[in-house]
Amino acid sequence: MKVGIVGIGHGKFGRRDDATVQELAFEPFKEALDDSGLSKEDIGATVIGSSPEYHKQRSLPGVVAEYLGMNPQMTYLTEAACASSSAALHNAVAYIKAGIYDIMAVVGAQKMTELTTPEILALMGRVGDVQWESVFGTTFPGYYAMYARRHMHDFGTTEEQMAKVAVKNHAHGLHNPNAMFQKEITLEKALGSRPVASPLKLYDCCGNADGAACVIVAEESKAKSISDTPIWLKGMGAASASMSVLRRKELNSIPSAVEASKQAYEQAKVEPKDLHLAEVHDCFTIAEIIAYEDIGLAKKGEGSKLIDEGQTYRDGKMPVNVDGGLKAKGHPVGATGASMTVEAVKQLRGEAGKRQVDGAELVLTHNVGGIGQYCFVNIYSR
Repeated sequence: MKVGIVGIGHGKFGRRDDATVQELAFEPFKEALDDSGLSKEDIGATVIGSSPEYHKQRSLPGVVAEYLGMNPQMTYLTEAACASSSAALHNAVAYIKAGIYDIMAVVGAQKMTELTTPEILALMGRVGDVQWESVFGTTFPGYYAMYARRHMHDFGTTEEQMAKVAVKNHAHGLHNPNAMFQKEITLEKALGSRPVASPLKLYDCCGNADGAACVIVAEESKAKSISDTPIWLKGMGAASASMSVLRRKELNSIPSAVEASKQAYEQAKVEPKDLHLAEVHDCFTIAEIIAYEDIGLAKKGEGSKLIDEGQTYRDGKMPVNVDGGLKAKGHPVGATGASMTVEAVKQLRGEAGKRQVDGAELVLTHNVGGIGQYCFVNIYSR
């Protein structure tokens, strides 16, 4: 059985002092219903992807479902750190393939700015192993700084190459009305920004954001009756890695990403060379370079060549993060995976405006949770 995407919605990412988390969720949910032509009564169940520690409200699905008007339909919660809404999408597909529901809504929603920056840093630091790592003051930038240092040591990757990723993604984000940062930056500005966790600087890091995105999925016959252009989930991969980074065999690759992409390619019966564009998890600029290698766009240690040669720009050989990525779009952790899916659907429908990649027929999304404890890789086709 195939599962198709029949409706999408996306809210504005940024510091959303104007909205609660349930109000954030409502924006793309309403947009996705309008896009699909469905009513909320047509939705069998909803899966919320979110990291609940960021919210003062406990049992988040309850208040979201109430605000969406989805009672008495069931609402579920998935949590996989920064990959929570990709996990939600995988769960929805599983429910549909099991025959439990015909149509489901996946809502990724996160309100990060209810907490202070120190509180957010402490929360993210605890994505690592609490017993052996976070007690020593780990932070999210600190973890990826270790990855950056190792990649630089092993392969000669430079701070300038990492900065070029930021320049590219800000150039793409300029054309995304939902992006948190809609402005271009220069290489000099990126390289001259203040240190965060050496060698990572301010412009190497994505921004904490509020936001939400929604995807409506349906089983094959329903999808064909609902939409003239359903987008099909052609391949789906999911994998995990050790919670403790000190137990990883190496620090220049995300092992869960390698495994998840392998699964997705095998299921879709395609290879990296068949892709027309990719949305990858660029929480830090080094993460995008590593992602090039982990999903097979470049050989190990050669990811930096793609950015040097301009291959991953929208008009390049292999466009990556044409919506600005996490770097320019912002990273409301629970919403990021659903946001990537929305961009994939827009590209495949030819609805991405100035971001549109000509001839896009096969798109990959790569969404990492934590420091690679989880990874979800999906391949979409027209």
